[in-house]
Amino acid sequence: MPSGTTVLSFCLAALVVLVIPGPSVAYVVTCSLRHGRTAGLASVLGLELGALVHVVAAAAGLGAVLASAPDLFRVIRYAGAAYLLAMGVREFRPPKTDGPKHRALPAGHLRMIRDGILVDLLNPKTILFFLAFLPQFIHPAEGPGQALLLGTCFVLLAACCDATYAVLAGAFSTRLRSAQAHRRLQQTTGGVYLGLAGLAVLT
Repeated sequence: MPSGTTVLSFCLAALVVLVIPGPSVAYVVTCSLRHGRTAGLASVLGLELGALVHVVAAAAGLGAVLASAPDLFRVIRYAGAAYLLAMGVREFRPPKTDGPKHRALPAGHLRMIRDGILVDLLNPKTILFFLAFLPQFIHPAEGPGQALLLGTCFVLLAACCDATYAVLAGAFSTRLRSAQAHRRLQQTTGGVYLGLAGLAVLT
């Protein structure tokens, strides 16, 4: 198992990575602004469930397989970009109702959790973290337990950071009640997703 110094060093370095906004933060902020704090926290749950899949994959050694297969990584990267592109296009579609809905239905929460899982699974930033960053703190002779421990620390830190974004953005959701404000937010969100899709391709 990694030493306390290694865990602390990893957590500090992970925080530096987490505070830099990426697709995950954009998704959380969008859900919180449009549907409120509860919906934002639902999206956070989805993101961290997706991150746990990365943790298990890293512990199982799948990250090494992916790192040794650049073509496979390229396919995953393009799949992530395509998903972000689809989310961006969806934001530019006309709303189905005359006004925004700041209270999502339970089914909407489930959709946000599902989207959150996919956003994190296909997030190039997260994939690169587990491929290039996490291995620097792991000693192969010590087994998969260290990957699980450090990965769990990362998920907990990510949950704290993402939940903070959700709560802060959710506090502003009630100020966006007009249909015009909602539409502008929707278009801005779509632009952000399209930009992130472009960055995913170029990463």
